[in-house]
Amino acid sequence: MFTEQTLKQVEERRQEWENLLAKTLARAPERRERFSTVSDREIRRIYTPADVSGLDFDRDLSFPGMFPYTRGVQPSMHRGRLWTMRQFAGMGGAEETNARFHYLMGHGETGLSTAFDMPTLMGYDSDSPMARGEVGKCGVAIDTLADMEILFDGIPMDEVTTSMTINPPAAILLAMYIATAEKKGIPREKLGGTIQNDMLKEFIAQKTFMLPPDPSMRIIVDTVEFCTAEVPRWNTISISGYHIREAGSTAVQELAFTLADGLGYVQACIDRGLKVDDFAPRLSFFFNAHVDFFEEIAKYRAARRMWARFMRDRFGARNPRSLLLRFHTQTAGCSLTAQQPYNNVVRTAFQALSAVLGGTQSLHTNSLDETLSLPTEHAVTIALRTQQIIGEEIGVTNTIDPMAGSFFVESLTNEMERAALDYIEKIDDMGGILKAIEVGFPQKEIADAAYTYQKQIDEGEKTIVGVNKYQMDESLKVDLLTIDPAVERRQQQRLAKLKEERDAGRVGACLKAVEDAARGRENLMPHLIEAVKNYVSLQEICDCWRKVYGRYTDPGMF
Repeated sequence: MFTEQTLKQVEERRQEWENLLAKTLARAPERRERFSTVSDREIRRIYTPADVSGLDFDRDLSFPGMFPYTRGVQPSMHRGRLWTMRQFAGMGGAEETNARFHYLMGHGETGLSTAFDMPTLMGYDSDSPMARGEVGKCGVAIDTLADMEILFDGIPMDEVTTSMTINPPAAILLAMYIATAEKKGIPREKLGGTIQNDMLKEFIAQKTFMLPPDPSMRIIVDTVEFCTAEVPRWNTISISGYHIREAGSTAVQELAFTLADGLGYVQACIDRGLKVDDFAPRLSFFFNAHVDFFEEIAKYRAARRMWARFMRDRFGARNPRSLLLRFHTQTAGCSLTAQQPYNNVVRTAFQALSAVLGGTQSLHTNSLDETLSLPTEHAVTIALRTQQIIGEEIGVTNTIDPMAGSFFVESLTNEMERAALDYIEKIDDMGGILKAIEVGFPQKEIADAAYTYQKQIDEGEKTIVGVNKYQMDESLKVDLLTIDPAVERRQQQRLAKLKEERDAGRVGACLKAVEDAARGRENLMPHLIEAVKNYVSLQEICDCWRKVYGRYTDPGMF
């Protein structure tokens, strides 16, 4: 992008600046000896054309909506349409969460996002001893289709897209969603949304698992195969780096392990016999927006470029939509503090801004009280208004990819791409991401990074305002959302009544069909849809899977 003459002149001027700088530093040294990102990537004093001298505009940047998509996946990006504003919602039972859905939509939310409670995430019904005391506490409790029908009561499921953050029983929740829509008269081909359905990152980071890796992958591929043919507007996997980052990874590790997971899913689908251009356009991604503003922007830009090249060069994808890395972003929960909680509003605003400038398609902004409880209506409204102010007031959406051409951002993007590729090459040499997980490679890398970061905080090398610097003695009262224990009793009573009234013969036949399909090669999804339509419960299906495939427990490597 720069001539040799230009680079020579830059270097000459740099020497003049270095001499000037030396005089300044003699009088007033810099604030610290070393500057680095939150991921501990060292940052130089200044960046110049010399740092991006190898950058080729057409090869590395191009235009939005054009390969390699560094500058965005749509030609008009946020000038054409703002990102989907999708606040996470899930508390208590289906009734409470349905009310929150309607509240958020009434205040300008443009997409729904569903959080499930821990029993649901792990494949247990609300009447299970394993669920005691946890029903509805960290998300909504969904046991049967009856709960899903209440959850989406009054919601135009053919007009709004829904994201569901769930993994081990994801296929079952998708079956319930399809069945609920069809009971409303909405055909499955009109449904749009995303199921997280990403078990690889569970084994790596979040640790919400139920079945061993191989059958988990089989069920995921079943959902991809089914939705490719039957639910064409549905994003079948949300390949998630968010939880990898929340577990303590660096930005580069989040980027590398997320893309490695994506490569693993694509290969598994191809091994099933699916054609890459048939299913790849409906894969999506989910990234963390952490506190280091420029590092996050560089991460998103590098991710798009890397994915496009992998899909074209490794898998031979030819459909341009197969090359697009479309992603949802959530601001970093792990960056929020219980101390001085209103500081979290500021953190979230800057994190959200980095996601917008990085070209996100969908965004959740965390609420100020989320280190203390599920968000109150007051807190979630501030979080939603944060997105609306970024989109409507401050002017950052007036031009596309305003960060392009920044010596610093382009250099950092290149550095992150190179470092992430090094990780992916190591994983390839191990035989792929499943093999790498089996030997604990990504898990150990993340654990080491988390330890390093915590040590830097403890030693004051990294600052968290209000925690290790600028502390205050405060008695600030923040209203908290609590879940009434009556929710658990109501959920159990509804489930007991439903089990008494449903057709036991049909339930038994449906479970046998699910078990037979699980033992064989038949796609599970049609059987799951038939089962949930007959009010077979989540746990009944999951127990069937646990019987066939066994349970997975963490090997406890560290």
